Amino acid sequence: MHTKSPFLRTTPPRNMTPAAIGAAASPRRFGPRPLVAAVALALLGAAGSAQATTWKMALGDAAGGTQHEMGQTFAKLIEEKSGGDVSVDLFPNGQLGSEQDTVNNASMGLLDLSVLAINNITPFSPTVGVMTLPYVIQSPEDARTLTQGEIGQEMVDNTIRDAGVRILGWAYSGCRRLTNSARPVASPEDLDGLVIRVPKNEIMISAYQSWGVNPNPLAWSETFTALQQGVVDGQDNPYITIDAMKFYEVQDHVTDSCYVFSMEPLIMGEGMFQSLSEEQQQWVLEAAQEATDHSYEYLLAQEDAIKTRLVEEHGMEITEPADGEQAWIEQATSIWPDFYDSIGGKAKLDEALAALGREPAP
Repeated sequence: MHTKSPFLRTTPPRNMTPAAIGAAASPRRFGPRPLVAAVALALLGAAGSAQATTWKMALGDAAGGTQHEMGQTFAKLIEEKSGGDVSVDLFPNGQLGSEQDTVNNASMGLLDLSVLAINNITPFSPTVGVMTLPYVIQSPEDARTLTQGEIGQEMVDNTIRDAGVRILGWAYSGCRRLTNSARPVASPEDLDGLVIRVPKNEIMISAYQSWGVNPNPLAWSETFTALQQGVVDGQDNPYITIDAMKFYEVQDHVTDSCYVFSMEPLIMGEGMFQSLSEEQQQWVLEAAQEATDHSYEYLLAQEDAIKTRLVEEHGMEITEPADGEQAWIEQATSIWPDFYDSIGGKAKLDEALAALGREPAP
């Protein structure tokens, strides 16, 4: 006779879409979650009696970056809170698939945890895009305000509904800084003739198009090689990521811009989360919150030192945007109305701006 493992994972049928899984797990729509319960009962006979389990966590970035710091911190905390019943193995550098693949895999119960760039959540849950509109979030304080407030909770709820995954916590990486191998870039006009890699994200592609650039939307796993081979001239990422990914080996110039603030949600499939006991869920949520708090302090403590190291040790040249970044801001924010429908309406953007103490969008 088998006994139920305290960390039984419910794996929904493979032909279910992420949206269907999320709907089945959503407490707002189904109350007692009959599908999740049924799957758990179906798997009960196959569950082992071991009291300990190891979860796999996917990371898109290399070891040494913000994602890795978040993952290590969460792993340590969950092991402590569970009394050693849970350990977490980290798989950096996209070993378990692209960041968007990990959303699908977590929703289907094929992956336990993932830390990924926020722009790779938006294709599954478009309302999260309010946090990736250019120049909405302009500082670590802005990022914490939105993610830790009512808007952040709404993003959690929407992502469960839309994608079948739960955002447990957030890693904060900092402003995305433009790098390139050709020349200093201070204004949008300086981008003329440069090929810039961007993520496969409509908002970020549109931002570059507003500056007169037709960007190249390459997968993250292809980016370093594309820079190395000259397929693209530049890319954008926070200082912490530039350092962790060793982009200084293939890039000479940094523009100290801040059109998007990079955040990486820590996600778990909602089916898996609901299969845990209330006590186990509490361990997970507490560990994720403490790891989120650590990530914020880590960014504040590390970014300036990394910026200095990129210049003094690796020879990168940092250029300040011309005129306080005004041309960049005016052109990029002109795309906001193009995405009102996907984020839930202009009112959603105005709510975010109000939370940051700013005026409504024009």
